[in-house]
Amino acid sequence: MSQQLPQSVRNLGWISFFTDFASEMAYPVVPLFLTEVLGAPVVVLGLIEGVAEAIVSVMKGLSGWLSDRSGRRVPYVRLGYGLAALSKPLMALAYAWPVVFLSRVLDRLGKGLRTTARDAMIADAVTGDISGRAFGFHRAMDTMGAIVGVLAALLLLRLLAGQYRLIFLVAGVPGLAAVALTFRLREIRRRVEPAPPFPSGASVSAGVCSQPPASVTVATIEPGPRTAAFGFSRTYWLILGLLTLFAFANSSDTLLLLRAKNLGWSDTEVMVGYLLYNVTYAASAYPAGVLSDRVGRLPLLLAGWTLYATVYFGFFALSATAAWWLFPVYGLTMGLTEGVGKALLSVHVPERRKGTALGVFHMCLGFSALAGSVAAGLLWDHVDPGAPFALGGAAALLAVVAGIGLAVWLRCSRGGGDPPEVCA
Repeated sequence: MSQQLPQSVRNLGWISFFTDFASEMAYPVVPLFLTEVLGAPVVVLGLIEGVAEAIVSVMKGLSGWLSDRSGRRVPYVRLGYGLAALSKPLMALAYAWPVVFLSRVLDRLGKGLRTTARDAMIADAVTGDISGRAFGFHRAMDTMGAIVGVLAALLLLRLLAGQYRLIFLVAGVPGLAAVALTFRLREIRRRVEPAPPFPSGASVSAGVCSQPPASVTVATIEPGPRTAAFGFSRTYWLILGLLTLFAFANSSDTLLLLRAKNLGWSDTEVMVGYLLYNVTYAASAYPAGVLSDRVGRLPLLLAGWTLYATVYFGFFALSATAAWWLFPVYGLTMGLTEGVGKALLSVHVPERRKGTALGVFHMCLGFSALAGSVAAGLLWDHVDPGAPFALGGAAALLAVVAGIGLAVWLRCSRGGGDPPEVCA
């Protein structure tokens, strides 16, 4: 019988719901505001998003390490969501693109402070056999907030046509609701005991380590000397490298919105397309997390990345009409990969260093996304609006090939008697 998700995971889901409600009221409007009102070139959009993600990546690494060192995660979560709420009204004051850049930096600084601590709280609260379910639930709640936010933005764009600044102000309200909910969070205290090399009752099947539900005392597999590097296992570093490779393909979603606009869509059609993306994302994230707990996480990642490549090649080659089915399929790719990737990585780190490990993960992905976003912006401005999507599709296929190689290596390593943490 499956375990019920802890209340702390549910609380974090609702906090993310209201934060994404606020963010997605503003986020789809930002590229329109930048290019149409402030007259910024597309490469500036790529630069803003890329540098902002680099900043958030550094903060994710730092906050993860600090939360492990201090043994406290809630203050980082609370401050991070507070900065995100503050950034929305600041956007309304922008009369030049550097102010938008400042607002995005503030928003991303908050995201950096909260994300690793929040993900570590989720990992702390559950055992490995339901980590996919927990991260999938969180992604589903996050994306449900995005759906409500996009619907609100659609309504406001009709009622307040062209009044982007007022939309940014309204977006601050659900952000404040998220901050209020952070005061319901409490620190998760866990006593960790070392586990034997092969825990009693553990089994290896379909590429996933499955164990019976743990009691309050949580056993964890520490990396052995044969695989340890900076305190993390060889499997952790290989999975991290694979996820970092795909992050280069996963450039800023604002380029997808601009591409739809470039193909002839109206502002309202762009928002509807983004809504379709979020609906399929929300609908698929939780079932994908549950499925990953049963059949294995790496196969779902590879399937999602293959779909991602298909979507990006579609945005490169197809027409405005075809883009209507590309947005919902893109949402499915995110549902299959986003929470599943975190779950895959989180079960391969020492219990006492989950914050640090997830911080390194977020930091590496952010710098890779920076490179991908800037490259995509340059290709758009200097080659062709479809060129960034050809690059993203090719990079995603490369990640699929590398993932197949990793899966083969993991199976061979298990056969060769490596420690049990190589199970993916």
